[in-house]
This record gives sequence, structure tokens and C-alpha cells, in this order.
Amino acid sequence: MEQDKKVDGFRFLPPALKAWVKTFIPDEDFKEYIPWTPMTQPLSETTIALVTSAGISLKTDPPFDMEREKKEIFWGDRSYRIIPRGTTENDIDVNHLHINTKYIGQDINVMLPLLRMSELEQEGRIGLLAPSCFSFYGYQWENNDFLKEAIEPISKRMKQERVEAVLMTPA
Repeated sequence: MEQDKKVDGFRFLPPALKAWVKTFIPDEDFKEYIPWTPMTQPLSETTIALVTSAGISLKTDPPFDMEREKKEIFWGDRSYRIIPRGTTENDIDVNHLHINTKYIGQDINVMLPLLRMSELEQEGRIGLLAPSCFSFYGYQWENNDFLKEAIEPISKRMKQERVEAVLMTPA
């Protein structure tokens, strides 16, 4: 007999933050269908892209705009960065006001597991790691422009690269 499983998305939040976040979420259960697309092929035949909201950029890219957010606390940089597979911590900067970026700067795999995914590809556990992975600045407070300015071009690029699944690491 299958038991009902409930995911506690607040499990690791401090109590005060948990209470504040919950003020934005309706009390009633979701009554609408939650979209879910099951895998149609084995993971060993699937092209996967990585996406993170940690504000990782290449050193050659412009950094995410944290100065504007310091002045406008509900504004978040809506741009995104392409992170090629094979990128290491020596190639990146990390700009984010809401997380400790120190560990990502020491080992990119803490947040964007490029090396681990390449290893899984070599072992045949995944089909391919896509040529491009993506990073954006995760603080997008009620920001529909972000969908047009970042998510839409990211999804088009993924389609060109025949990405079939995404592993997202939220910051």
C-alpha cells in the first residue's frame, strides 16, 4: 500500500524565516494539477543541463548587478550567464547577496556539479552533459520580466542543444 508522502520544503529554514515565507503561501492544498513529465527514456540515454540560481558567471562575463539590489531591495538582476561544461572554479566569479559564495569559489561542484556530471557521463549513468549550463541570480521577487529575459532564451538554447532533462541547484 502506497503511503502519502509529504515534502517539507521548510525543514531546514530557521523558524522566523519559515514563518515569514509561509505568509506568502495560501493555506489550502493545491487543488489544480501540478505538471509533471515522466522520463521517457533511461537516464543513461538522456542529455542533461545544469541550472543554478547561485549567481555564477565566468570571469570574462559582467558580474550580476548587486549594487542596484542594495538600493532597491525587491529588485533582482534578470540576466543569466552561460557556463560551458568543463568550467572550473578558476574560471568563475560568484556574485550573490543572499548566500555565502565562499565555498562555490573554492569548488564550483558545490553548487554546479560539472565535474560530477562529467564523471557520470563517462560511467554511462547519464547520456550527455549538455555543452551549456546556466546560472542566474536567484532573487527574483514577483518578476515576470525574468521569464522573458532569462528563462525564455535559456529554454531556446536548451532546445538547440537537445536537452531532455534539467538538474537545478537552487541557491
